[in-house]
Amino acid sequence: MHSVTVDLGKASTMELVNAAAMIATELAAREAPESAAACLELTETLASASDMQESALAGFIGRVDAIGEQQRWGYPSARAWLRSKLGMRENRAKERLTLARQRNRLPEVAAQLASGDLSYGYAATISEAVARLDEHDCAEAEKSLLGFVDQGFSPGKVAAFGRRIRDVIAERNGTEDAPDQDTKHGYDKSWITTTRSLDGGRYIKGWLNPEDAAIWDGTLAPLAKPAGPDDHRDVPERTAAALSSVLSGGHKATKVTVICDLDTLTGGNAPARLTDGTPIPATQARRIALTAGVSPLLLGRGNTPLYLGHKQRFATAAQRQVLETLYSTCAVRECEIPGTLCEVDHVHGWALGKSPTDIDELTLTCGWHNRFKHTNPSQIQITKDETGRYVYRLLPPPNSGPLNNTDPPDHLTWAA
Repeated sequence: MHSVTVDLGKASTMELVNAAAMIATELAAREAPESAAACLELTETLASASDMQESALAGFIGRVDAIGEQQRWGYPSARAWLRSKLGMRENRAKERLTLARQRNRLPEVAAQLASGDLSYGYAATISEAVARLDEHDCAEAEKSLLGFVDQGFSPGKVAAFGRRIRDVIAERNGTEDAPDQDTKHGYDKSWITTTRSLDGGRYIKGWLNPEDAAIWDGTLAPLAKPAGPDDHRDVPERTAAALSSVLSGGHKATKVTVICDLDTLTGGNAPARLTDGTPIPATQARRIALTAGVSPLLLGRGNTPLYLGHKQRFATAAQRQVLETLYSTCAVRECEIPGTLCEVDHVHGWALGKSPTDIDELTLTCGWHNRFKHTNPSQIQITKDETGRYVYRLLPPPNSGPLNNTDPPDHLTWAA
């Protein structure tokens, strides 16, 4: 059993976090008490303490996000860091990041969360409700929503009030705000809804079935690549620009890659798949083949020009097509960018003369990690998995040791 001596008034933030981590480790290892009444009381106490820890966590995340510290560690965004490094689900990462970004605009919410007078669920709900409001409307909405909390409404009800507040503001400003229609649609047919924002823009939400998603990826992926080393837009921004290009008529022909057996095309029932792994029923695969045409992709030596040596730097269309069938996402283990939106990367660096433009020396990386690997080669560990595919692992930046001593202490006492 480990223990630590902590003077609460004099301890550094690092020491307090270490102490909290040690207590959590010890608590997690213990069995729950036999008394259900005791467990109820302990749950309420621990949940309140966890909410106050969420307040501290929001402060840490907000500082990382504001400074962009996650990029030094190989993560293109704070949300990618939360998802990949800390293993948070997308919704939880978004929720925590929203709270971290909105807490300075919500002084009363932040104060009540830190003191234990407001739960994390309410704080996250209010943060989401005001995220798209201006400063004046945000302040008014904070008062109103905290009033509903004081009246005992549940977080779900408070979220509904938040949506109603946005509706009223939209009506006041003469903008349209379409109701949520998600539950009225299934997954067989594609659908898209758009909502006008307060500044005249539009929010887009919808669903594309696998067939339409293949067309989306095939059309936008080539247009959503970074424009060059100085293109600092993230994938959503580049995708929006690609969509605008398509809508304005400045796009090229669509390319959709469907991977299937010959038997599937001739009437078999074996499902096909897209390059991102999405399964496609045999009937849909044949329908796509009939409307788009078929070109065989042979995964083997001698059938396609996949070995180009050092005479050609850029990968051919055939090589890229092979790589998209092998890599559903960026080769960086923690990155979830689809392979169709990635760039072809020479594993050991073409400019250094180490990697020829051969299919077994190439992989796919997103534009951000491609540049990160070039500028920070010591932070990328290159291995292969059991199937022979390259796997890149992010390593900590040099001289990234802790600011304070984080070794587990040996004793725990409290001094208030």
